[in-house]
Amino acid sequence: MTQFQAAALNVTKRILGGSSATLAIVYTVGHIGIAILCVRIITGAPLELAAIDALVEPIINGFWFYLLHSTWKRFQN
Repeated sequence: MTQFQAAALNVTKRILGGSSATLAIVYTVGHIGIAILCVRIITGAPLELAAIDALVEPIINGFWFYLLHSTWKRFQN
């Protein structure tokens, strides 16, 4: 691993490692992308309709994940 890769990994760990909000945002963005792809493949919907459909549920899941993760961290400490 190069020095640049090690530094990038450390920065990523520092940003994601301690924050429930940051982790929830990254999770939500990934979930939206996966949901758009699944809706398009499964239903054959146009990209615009797949995107609209895929925004609502992942955003709600993102809030749920934040609550779950922050509660989990509180009980772990």
